[in-house]
Amino acid sequence: MTQPSFATHEVFNQSPPFEDIDLFAVDRPLVEAVKANGGAAAERELSEFGKQWGSAAMADRGRLANENTPKLRTFDAKGNRRDQVEFHPAYHELMAHSAHAGVHNSTWTANGKPAGDAAEVIRAAKFYMAAQVETGHLCPITMTRASVGALAMQPDLLGKVMPVLSTKSYDPSFAPWWQKRGMTLGMGMTEKQGGTDVRSNMTRAVRDGEAYRITGHKWFMSAPMCDAFLVLAQAEQGLTCFFMPRFAPDGSVNAIQFQRLKDKLGNRSNASSEVEFVGAYAQAVGEEGKGIRTIIQMVQLTRQDCAIASVGLMRSGLAHALHHARHRSVFQKHLADQPLMQAVLSDMALHVEASTALVMRLCRAFDRTPHDAAEAAYMRLLTPAIKYWTCKSAPPFLYEAMECLGGNGYVEDGILARHYRESPVNAIWEGSGNVMCLDVLRALSREPEPAMAVLQALAAETKGLPGAGEAASFISKTFRRADGERVARLAVEKLALLAAAAALNGVSPRNAELFAASRLATSHASMYGAVELESGEVRALLERALP
Repeated sequence: MTQPSFATHEVFNQSPPFEDIDLFAVDRPLVEAVKANGGAAAERELSEFGKQWGSAAMADRGRLANENTPKLRTFDAKGNRRDQVEFHPAYHELMAHSAHAGVHNSTWTANGKPAGDAAEVIRAAKFYMAAQVETGHLCPITMTRASVGALAMQPDLLGKVMPVLSTKSYDPSFAPWWQKRGMTLGMGMTEKQGGTDVRSNMTRAVRDGEAYRITGHKWFMSAPMCDAFLVLAQAEQGLTCFFMPRFAPDGSVNAIQFQRLKDKLGNRSNASSEVEFVGAYAQAVGEEGKGIRTIIQMVQLTRQDCAIASVGLMRSGLAHALHHARHRSVFQKHLADQPLMQAVLSDMALHVEASTALVMRLCRAFDRTPHDAAEAAYMRLLTPAIKYWTCKSAPPFLYEAMECLGGNGYVEDGILARHYRESPVNAIWEGSGNVMCLDVLRALSREPEPAMAVLQALAAETKGLPGAGEAASFISKTFRRADGERVARLAVEKLALLAAAAALNGVSPRNAELFAASRLATSHASMYGAVELESGEVRALLERALP
């Protein structure tokens, strides 16, 4: 008698993997935002990058680097201090690909000057695409790129470092930085007792000839296998920035002792450490007592990357949700053809398109800041506002993307659960939401005329868009209030929304009108899809998002 078959291996009504695609070419809002901000000449280069990072092989590297997390080896088998972190080979491969594409240094010339043209925009497009695949390894990539801004305050040191930092090589060997093919830099600012309040740092720096010896701790220091770190410590004249290499000039391992690696919610492929310095060798960067002024040159650039990465994560969430909805049938129709799902996906697409236009516009300001006072004012006022809005938008957005996939979105077999766990770090790192709002207020108080000129320019660029005039008026009045800090979050969010509408107006005027109507003329509902768009607008948004 034949036994009945209960085999379930026939799989149907599931979406195919979203891989082996060109992450640049399939993202029309990105292509157009890059072009609008001066990067059109790099389209072929960006397409090649998009194909490489959109490959199945790269997706697999991202998975492996997160499933096989870093391990701290404090001692060797004989009990000697080792203080090394071991990574899975996939992590090193991701680092090598990013370095080869210049994601860690392409905004600088070989001697550490701003590269100019559209270097920031082009590099941001690569960073945005890499974030869609694996975000953790981008932490040392970000810090290496940003460190040049701080090292510029110490030209002699910058001159020594740049020949190694400016190469497109990744060298993971544990050796003095001056002997390597390429190098990475990390940073250590916060301590147990202070966190964001770095002026309360207790780590001490004592002169030792031309250098210093540093004793103290850092509660968060990333990434511990970098070749050197920019750290803050109290010197005789006050809080000072220092360059602390893993190896002292005589080739001995520097007295940097890692206590443990942080067990983080996300960002799992990247190692973040607690560390103690036991008379560690370091060199001053900038003047004694001017540590915050020095390291803020680095922090502005890392904040920029937090915003870019958050938008990249949201873009990936949207693309996976839309791809799935186009292949999954429910109630005799594809999900993407169901009116409620169309409402959700198109509203999400509008958010990502505006966010993409906004971060590319910010990067244009970084490109032009050295030669354009108005762009410099835009950069100073809007970097914290844009970081605030984009980074705080990402976690709820990615939850919505997960829900579009149902149970498949919630499991670790796909990438969205990892994106969701990754997304909060960008809002927390380099200044939480309240710190960003205070920095906007600080920019307004220190440079009121240039800041108000930025607001006037945004009002002009959004003239005629629904609710834009009222938003600009509200922002201006709120920032002049004596109790402005109490309502700063509302004003900063409005500022970011107005800037997003202006940026999108330079890329897609029709979509800027839709964005303003649903975000400025009225308060956007707390759930995606709770806006009314015409069916033609829905189709156009989704086709732009993913052909």
